[in-house]
Amino acid sequence: MLKALKKMFGKSEAEPLAPDSSAPVSITGSRNDGEQPDRTAPVAQPKVTPPEQAKPVEAAPAPVAPKPRRERAPKPVVIPWKLEDFAVEPQEGKTRFHDFKLAPELMHAIQDLGFPYCTPIQAQVLGFTLAGKDAIGRAQTGTGKTAAFLISIITQLLQTPPPKERYMGEPRALIIAPTRELVVQIAKDAADLTKYTGLNVMTFVGGMDFDKQLKHLEARHCDILVATPGRLLDFNQRGDVHLDMVEVMVLDEADRMLDMGFIPQVRQIIRQTPPKDERQTLLFSATFTEDVMNLAKQWTTDPSIVEIEALNVASENVEQHIYAVAGADKYKLLYNLINDNGWERVMVFANRKDEVRRIEERLVRDGVNAAQLSGDVPQHKRIKTLEGFREGKIRVLVATDVAGRGIHIDGISHVINFTLPEVPDDYVHRIGRTGRAGAAGVSISFAGEDDSYQLPSIETLLGRKISCETPPTHLLRPVERKRPQAETQ
Repeated sequence: MLKALKKMFGKSEAEPLAPDSSAPVSITGSRNDGEQPDRTAPVAQPKVTPPEQAKPVEAAPAPVAPKPRRERAPKPVVIPWKLEDFAVEPQEGKTRFHDFKLAPELMHAIQDLGFPYCTPIQAQVLGFTLAGKDAIGRAQTGTGKTAAFLISIITQLLQTPPPKERYMGEPRALIIAPTRELVVQIAKDAADLTKYTGLNVMTFVGGMDFDKQLKHLEARHCDILVATPGRLLDFNQRGDVHLDMVEVMVLDEADRMLDMGFIPQVRQIIRQTPPKDERQTLLFSATFTEDVMNLAKQWTTDPSIVEIEALNVASENVEQHIYAVAGADKYKLLYNLINDNGWERVMVFANRKDEVRRIEERLVRDGVNAAQLSGDVPQHKRIKTLEGFREGKIRVLVATDVAGRGIHIDGISHVINFTLPEVPDDYVHRIGRTGRAGAAGVSISFAGEDDSYQLPSIETLLGRKISCETPPTHLLRPVERKRPQAETQ
């Protein structure tokens, strides 16, 4: 019967059935003639219409196509890196990072950041801290002190393996800083330097989601913890963070912590860490007051002292001006300076939070894209504001000294002191926001009847006199009222 059917359709036993014209085309665009069937498409059966007198032949069930294999994503190609790839020629009077015994993973990150030579404080501090000694450093922001203590911490953690038994909430290194902005900046620098090491960096700051920070802590081991004193105590007193395994502790801006009243909280924190002869302690301050040195004696063991003069921060890259102006004319002068010159990235400092708020509101009302940074602004908005300013979406950032500490943003062309600071050191911190990374910058201070008495102490700190100027008449003209632009953040 089978032979009869084949003869009826004109096919020989040796000849396979030709595919039907309606057979599916494979994914390559050709039919599956004489090839293995496409396993990703159903196999079609040839259509056969038997004559009426023939006995119907039951078609075989179509085979079920197997599920396609789930292919794994290819692993990223890791380009091997060698220390020889980071070639830095020795230069007289400069210290290279190659001159210290640093791990290749750390050197790779330093190369990515573009830092071939150490700053003065890095060269001096690392000479002591890499040998395991405690250190006290006097340096302003912008001198590279953050990288100095981070490189020391990372080297310590890489050289010493972590304990076998360890809770998630037991950091090996602790960095305490007075402001949220400074904590975020330190953590960012730490992440950049640890990206090839496998070390974990975490931050605890007030004003941010407590539960979110707790989830991060519970998800992985914490190697380097950067925190403000208050939020760290919250976690510590709840039993979520244990400080008994801290190998290295850093207190940054100790003078500011004194001014802000954080020392009682810091004392509570330090009591939870190992004794001072069982941990390495690094303390940094912009000034070496008697109070700061007393704290250093209590918390360090035979520390090495490194001092970098403030004059290095108030560099010649910053052109300084002081305008003698009545308090009632300060806002007009500010607006006209920014508007007439078309400045795009300006920081304005004032002494009080209410002053900051009023200046920012008036600028926005008059069509200038401005934002404020003070202790009254919620933390999530402060971070968003800083990112907007860094990306150039915000033209003018108005801030208090506390909020301004730790801001490291390149490209700030001008710093304006709407009111002169009450503490001379703050003047140096303020103008240090411009003229960074070797670029030129300009600072302009408004000296009015209420704050001009601060000038002599500022000049004493700088070691030179700054002559007062009378602003040009056209910069004191009334501000034309405009409809405010939508604030972009």
